[in-house]
Amino acid sequence: MHKEFLMGNEAIALGALAAGVNLVSGYPGTPSTEVLETIAKRNPGNVYVEWSINEKAGMEVAAGAAYTGARALVTMKQVGLNVAADPLMSLEYIGVKGGMVVLVADDPGPISSQTEQDTRTFGMFSKVPVFDPSSVAEAYEMIQEAFDFSARYKTPVFFRATTRVDHGYEDVEVKDPGEYYVNKAEGFVKDPSRWVIFPRLSVKNHALIEKRNAELKDVLSEYPRNQIVPENGCGNAPCRRGIATQGVSFMYTLDSLRGRNVRVMRVATPFPFPEKLALEFLKDLDEVLCIEELDPVIERALVFVCGKYGLQVKIRGKMTGDMPLSGENSMEIVDSAITAFTGSEGERPYTMPDELPAPPALPVRPPVLCAGCPHRASFYAVKMAMKGQKTIYCGDIGCYTLGNAAPLDMCDTCLCMGAGIGIAQGVGHIEPDTKCFAFVGDSTFFASGITETINAFYNQADMTLIVLDNSTTAMTGHQPHPGTGRTVMGQIVEKVSIEKVLRAIGLKVVETVDPLDYECSVETIRRAAAEPGVKAVIFRSPCIAISKPKGHSHVDSDKCIACGKCIRELGCPALVKAADGKKAAIDPSLCTGCTLCEQICPVKAISGGEKNDTAKGGCHA
Repeated sequence: MHKEFLMGNEAIALGALAAGVNLVSGYPGTPSTEVLETIAKRNPGNVYVEWSINEKAGMEVAAGAAYTGARALVTMKQVGLNVAADPLMSLEYIGVKGGMVVLVADDPGPISSQTEQDTRTFGMFSKVPVFDPSSVAEAYEMIQEAFDFSARYKTPVFFRATTRVDHGYEDVEVKDPGEYYVNKAEGFVKDPSRWVIFPRLSVKNHALIEKRNAELKDVLSEYPRNQIVPENGCGNAPCRRGIATQGVSFMYTLDSLRGRNVRVMRVATPFPFPEKLALEFLKDLDEVLCIEELDPVIERALVFVCGKYGLQVKIRGKMTGDMPLSGENSMEIVDSAITAFTGSEGERPYTMPDELPAPPALPVRPPVLCAGCPHRASFYAVKMAMKGQKTIYCGDIGCYTLGNAAPLDMCDTCLCMGAGIGIAQGVGHIEPDTKCFAFVGDSTFFASGITETINAFYNQADMTLIVLDNSTTAMTGHQPHPGTGRTVMGQIVEKVSIEKVLRAIGLKVVETVDPLDYECSVETIRRAAAEPGVKAVIFRSPCIAISKPKGHSHVDSDKCIACGKCIRELGCPALVKAADGKKAAIDPSLCTGCTLCEQICPVKAISGGEKNDTAKGGCHA
């Protein structure tokens, strides 16, 4: 054993390795991404690791491994669970053999997500047990327990970490590689009565799952991490109030409780709910405050227990307006709620922020495409090519969602990964006079764009697909994908050609162009958009984070006529006003020399970009 200062996701990864995991699959998504990346980096050499093309594929790969008796881990964020839901719902009916943990990183806030959905609620819906860690160090231990639990009960289990656990840091006592559990898979044993899901099997297994989960309520009441905390009890005084909590909110509660006459129950496995422990906790209490993120899972469970056993205990929380209905909990929110609940200040462990001088206001920094980002050039070319026409620009999930901001204003819709292609079809079928565009990144194209494109072609939609190929999965940290020619394990593999995939679907118009060649890009869009049916333009230029610039452009102030076109139309953070407040200038610390501003300047007052010659050299990328 030795100590390491670890991020929560790193601790989870090392815990999985210590548990003897044999296969890890997943799809990148903040705040989950570092789990798989750490396993790939710290791989002792006997673990297969892959970035799957989406969460559904990752779930199915992990399930196949678990059928053989291997221990499998699949990683994703909460919205990725929606993509993986189809195989997961059936997998719970089939079960696993070796042990399978479904790591889902929830994002209260949300800090970097479309939704605040709660995986604990999904656990109840799918009937899959849920483990809910409260700290980084506990996450390291708990994921090992989750693997053991999964193997013992032959069921996949959720491991639901939230952003503050995923991205928090703590000193953790971890095992040396020689101490890791070694799991040997016996191999897949053919048995259609077990592995082939027919209605008869589903009916039988559904009944068994319900019986098992009822029994697990008692089993999990004995699980040590489900606990009534004695040191925060009531001493010799009669304790009439209780707090039920979970996750990082449990840590906030402990910090806030000093001197307060309250009993605390921590719920580490919200489903199946530890009912016997809850009965012990509720004994002699008058009221309970539930402190949790995000859904009122514990609150509903305690209301159910009180009703089932005829207990006259007032359960308070989100449903009674005592806790916020949405958003991430903080130390301040928890402390204020406990203060209101107990009617006592207690011995405050810290000074509340409202007692301190107000901090200076932070500058407003809206999210923006990086200076030199090829997506800016792509959006601008489409905007100029379609100027004056009735259009809709359907966006997607990725860096390029930032194309919605002024001055580009090129993202009219954004729902979920790959949905822009379907939305463009729907609009086009109802409004045939609208020029419909769908923007999708290269990684998202492989994740969920291919099926939507097939649907468009088969159902004879009239739309233009724009693939923004920057040769990486940029938004989540530059993970490889099938179009990059390498895997997360470092293997060099043959690239999957987006052009060949599109032509194999049946598209006749498939153009590839360098978006930093402005005139060619505009010409290509005009030509493609005029064609009937589904057509595609691939804008291919590497992300500036993986293709570092060597120079930058500069403005000749004598030539500049202060028209402001470059600043007004591009919105590049490197383009600023000169000292006179009128003419344009370029911040050399930000400029990447992409040359887009050089190409649109009406008086050619900007020059010096490194890519200028390339842009002029030819139309296609």
